[in-house]
Amino acid sequence: MKLFLDTANIDDIKKYAAWGLVDGVTTNPSLIAKEGVSLEKRIKEIAAVISGPVSSEVTSETAKEMVAEGKEYAKWAKNIYVKCPMTPAGLEATRALTDEGIRVNVTLVFSAAQALLAAKAGAAFVSPFIGRVDDMGQSGMQLIEEIVQVYTNYMFETEVLVASVRSPRQVTDTALLEADICTMPAAIYDKLVKHPLTDAGLEQFKTDWQKMKNK
Repeated sequence: MKLFLDTANIDDIKKYAAWGLVDGVTTNPSLIAKEGVSLEKRIKEIAAVISGPVSSEVTSETAKEMVAEGKEYAKWAKNIYVKCPMTPAGLEATRALTDEGIRVNVTLVFSAAQALLAAKAGAAFVSPFIGRVDDMGQSGMQLIEEIVQVYTNYMFETEVLVASVRSPRQVTDTALLEADICTMPAAIYDKLVKHPLTDAGLEQFKTDWQKMKNK
């Protein structure tokens, strides 16, 4: 399973890329706004650091405008994926961009039916938001299971990019369900590394080593 970092913070991207654990980056208008830089400047910076997919989201509401935005984004770097929303206009833009060889990540997906439509429209990635599904009292992981099964049934090439991840356990469950990609914020990357038994083991090793040196 590929691991993506969900951020627009260039320092975080460089930090986790140095670990060798960032296969791609996902961004959105809210994340870009927090950084206080222009979309073009930051996306170009990210694409220069990360060789894998970098998702940049459109902000227009009509298909024609989304396509125009997507074409502009695609000029910024070879690894840009255009994020289009799961709306009728977004699906129309997805088909148009895909037909021109521009890869699309369909975002804000909350049902297997929506994921099916995104795949048929030619999306390279589909992004189901599991945390928000859980917030509604439904099961985000059940949604991923359904999407993976639908795509397997019909051999769609669209990759399942699990988003809105809020815990390390969800990352593990995503892998167990054979999703293609999991994108997560920096805080989840940090939590994945940590385990109390690892810390305890290191402390024991240091104590034992010090005792040996003192003999």
